[in-house]
Amino acid sequence: MPKKRDLEKELIEAGWTKVKRRNGPHDKFVKPGLRSISVPRHAEIDEITAQAIRKQAGLL
Repeated sequence: MPKKRDLEKELIEAGWTKVKRRNGPHDKFVKPGLRSISVPRHAEIDEITAQAIRKQAGLL
């Protein structure tokens, strides 16, 4: 299972920006012109979820 911090690093390197907020169970990432992406706040994210997040971000 991939670590959340590694997935966040991939998103940031691809130009996504983490929205600074502390409510709810997910972190939000935005990129101009695209829909936002939600990343669960868990130490590890299961592989299927991580692949879906990467696909939404255009990393796959």
